Amino acid sequence: MMSRILIIEDDMDLREGLAYFLGKDGYEVLTAGTKRAGMEIIRKVLCDLILLDCNLPDGSGFDLCTEAKEYGDVPILMLTARDTEMDEVKALEMGVADYMSKPFSIAVLKARIKKILQGRKPETRLVSGGITLEKEACKVYKNEEEIRCSKVEYQLLMYFMENRGRVLSKEQILAHVWDSQGKFVDENTLSVNIRRLRGKIEDDPKHPALIRTVHGIGYVWRKEEE
Repeated sequence: MMSRILIIEDDMDLREGLAYFLGKDGYEVLTAGTKRAGMEIIRKVLCDLILLDCNLPDGSGFDLCTEAKEYGDVPILMLTARDTEMDEVKALEMGVADYMSKPFSIAVLKARIKKILQGRKPETRLVSGGITLEKEACKVYKNEEEIRCSKVEYQLLMYFMENRGRVLSKEQILAHVWDSQGKFVDENTLSVNIRRLRGKIEDDPKHPALIRTVHGIGYVWRKEEE
């Protein structure tokens, strides 16, 4: 599966240029020009890396770093036009994966991105839409209250949360959750288990806000923000 990179940069030319070059290298690229637009994507979509401008028109990249941590441990490579030691120290103290000053070499940026992605540790905690999944403990919480899931429900939930924002076909889900166990099941089994899972995690299972049906294709994990 290709890595997904989110570029949050207010300079449109630089943003589009980075998206073009990274797209040519096979990355899936999302872009935003403001802190608000960037956070909207982070809330809804699971990214593998964030390229973040230090200065945004509606807020600080440092503030975004703090807010983004609520939605998973995604590595951040910070970009800035201010080549000051103070900014670099602050960025590194906040736990960003790397830091580059503008102007920079695209070749060097690509090399640093590749290094970060290769060294990335698998996420052990997924958070989205009030649902928290703790991989190491194999536990699920809804608004901090633990909910009980069957093995299949847990695997379904983890697959959706790891791929939030991506439309997953019924065939993909069946292959990932059931065929990996050497079992063959039909689409009815999938719909039954998704209905049971919705009953546990949705505020209104009849009008799901988390696991959305994409008619004729499959499902997508999506949280509508206020």
